[in-house]
Amino acid sequence: MTTAPLPLEGLRVLDFSQFLAGPYAALKLADMGADVVKVERIGTGDLSRHLYLTDTRIGGESTIFHAINRNKRSVAVDMKSETDRAAIRDLVRGADVVLQNFRPGVMDRLGFGYEAVRAINPKVVYGSVTGYGTEGPWVDLPGQDLLAQARSGMMWLTGGAEDGPVAVGLPIADVLAGAALAHGVLALLFRRERHGIGGLVETSLMEVLADLQFELLTTWLNDGGRTPRRSAQNPAHAYLAAPYGVYATADGHIAIAMGKLDILAGITGLDRETASLDPFTARDRIKAGLAASLATKPSAEWMEAFVAADIWAAPVLDWRELAAMDMMETLDMLQEVERGDVRLKTTRLPIKFDGQRPAAPKAAPALGDANALLSKGWT
Repeated sequence: MTTAPLPLEGLRVLDFSQFLAGPYAALKLADMGADVVKVERIGTGDLSRHLYLTDTRIGGESTIFHAINRNKRSVAVDMKSETDRAAIRDLVRGADVVLQNFRPGVMDRLGFGYEAVRAINPKVVYGSVTGYGTEGPWVDLPGQDLLAQARSGMMWLTGGAEDGPVAVGLPIADVLAGAALAHGVLALLFRRERHGIGGLVETSLMEVLADLQFELLTTWLNDGGRTPRRSAQNPAHAYLAAPYGVYATADGHIAIAMGKLDILAGITGLDRETASLDPFTARDRIKAGLAASLATKPSAEWMEAFVAADIWAAPVLDWRELAAMDMMETLDMLQEVERGDVRLKTTRLPIKFDGQRPAAPKAAPALGDANALLSKGWT
């Protein structure tokens, strides 16, 4: 067991952001040891405190809020109060990092934009997430995950040729933007350590979704602008040839990534003529033949044969099936957190340091639980 401090122990983060992208970045910093203080609106707090995915409430708050804000503290303030604003300026003075994810201009109007904060604390690292950047025709549009998926091309890219646009079933843009922001914050902290200067790091939902598509966009940009044709049969990737796709079996589904068609034909009974076709131009015909064969037997039987033949395939698991395999426990990716009588199970930081995964046993903060900071400063 290591006795070394967590990498960010002693780092002070003042987080103005709400809901997901900014708070997700703060969550990663908190899990690595940073002292994260959320700045919330008095009375209501972060919008995600009461944004429910289901009818499950924990301590009167949503599971979303608890998932994003474990291991943090909270100050509840009235930003129209000069007394509260003065107290926040004192916290800015002692902060290493300030985060925000409001629309462009909002933090400037509140008096805590980058230039105002840098004037108070010249070495601060200031992190900002927006929906579509800080200039251009989309700058004032709502920076929301589903809408960014729609505008980025990714939603059009996903699904089959006969499908309409398909959204990813989780807020992928928010999570990626939060991860990118944390990445940038750490880079500027390193620069500050080496050169003694702070700085501004910015990202947006659109930027991270463009980065997510870097392979396919690079192909398109250098392929004469030919638009990829999504597979009409068992789709999984707009470009890749057969057999790449997801197939129904007699009792579930199997994803097949890579495998020689002649070997697959021998296992599945796909006729040799179809297996000999070009896997790009005859993609849908080959996939249709595989789909018909794979539907005749259960997943376990196919998987046994595929593993033996080094076919890259995997059963499609739901959460119950994943849990039954204890893989999350094997990886030590689950933990229980608590705050008074509030207790819940959640995930953990997906990084180890010196062979150990950091523990973060504190649940999300009660609104204003650290309001003593407003009169006493960082403690």
